[in-house]
Amino acid sequence: MAEYYFQMKDLSVGYNGKALIHDICIDIKKGEIVTLIGPNGSGKSTILKSITRQLKVIGGKVYFDEKNIHEISYKELSTQMAVVLTQRMKPELMTCHDIVATGRYPYTGRLGILSVEDESKVDAALEAVHAQELGPCDFNAISDGQRQRVLLARAICQEPDIIILDEPTSFLDVRHKLELLAILRRMTKEKQITVIMSLHEIDLAQKISDKIICVKGDRISHYGTPEEIFHEDVIRDLYEIDNGFFDPCFGSIELPRPKGEAQVLVLSSCGSGIPVFRKLEKENIPFAAGILYTNDIDYQLARLLASEVVSEKPFQEISDEAYEKTVEIMEKCTRIIDAGVTIGMCNKKMEQLIEMASKTGKLEKCEVE
Repeated sequence: MAEYYFQMKDLSVGYNGKALIHDICIDIKKGEIVTLIGPNGSGKSTILKSITRQLKVIGGKVYFDEKNIHEISYKELSTQMAVVLTQRMKPELMTCHDIVATGRYPYTGRLGILSVEDESKVDAALEAVHAQELGPCDFNAISDGQRQRVLLARAICQEPDIIILDEPTSFLDVRHKLELLAILRRMTKEKQITVIMSLHEIDLAQKISDKIICVKGDRISHYGTPEEIFHEDVIRDLYEIDNGFFDPCFGSIELPRPKGEAQVLVLSSCGSGIPVFRKLEKENIPFAAGILYTNDIDYQLARLLASEVVSEKPFQEISDEAYEKTVEIMEKCTRIIDAGVTIGMCNKKMEQLIEMASKTGKLEKCEVE
């Protein structure tokens, strides 16, 4: 087996002979989950339709297990590749079992008659997506989330080596998003099935993917592991975010910090300040935070949401400079919130700050367990 199982070599894709995205060079290993992310209209679906031969490629080649995909017959390709797109199917008078059974058609004769073995594989596919009870149900009468699971079961039933999915989590609630992605992850690891998909939820893409493809403009802007891709500057540039922040630590999108000079000082550590930061942000109250070590989880969020953060290097005693800066902020603020500070050998000065705040009459206790 080649080192790379699926390859796009100098691929150009688009419509009516006009290339929208040029020079796509991507190498994918067997059993990897590769996710396309990018703004709406960036061309993610165009790429997926092109590599599944639903659109004619403008230039370049696509190789699947060392074969040019355009030299593989449709019958052979249908036994190796399964495709789940976002278009909503509305088949007449078909049960969910019938829909899943169409995944076996590449293996049946012209009449499409399923053998006992085929029927067994249909049942196994429904079981794999936890949809056994949906088998006899009218496909048009079930929820969007259930349909997505049934369509995934159909793809599994094809016994493909690769599954292509376009926004598979669309229309799904949180529980079913997680369930579907967990199924995909299990399949890739247990059966070495390769998955290429597009996702809008970048937090989920960060957690499930082996590789990320960033689609923007007429080129692939970045390609690499989640650790290489999910940085503030990369995601900000990809989505042109100017009204908030991407937080790579939490894998979340944050609203802009409240504008203005800090009215509240939050004293915290070890995550105790996070719910306080979010509450103040919701109330649109500018706040300061400190004294936070730069390896503290509170610091990671405070640097995005707080008007001002007093920080210290990890495992260092709090400096006089940081202490005095915090005292200065404390004097200007109308409220001081003690969210709960774990005192150790290095941050003893925090005890002095809390005691000083208490004497001002501004201190509010807000400990978070």
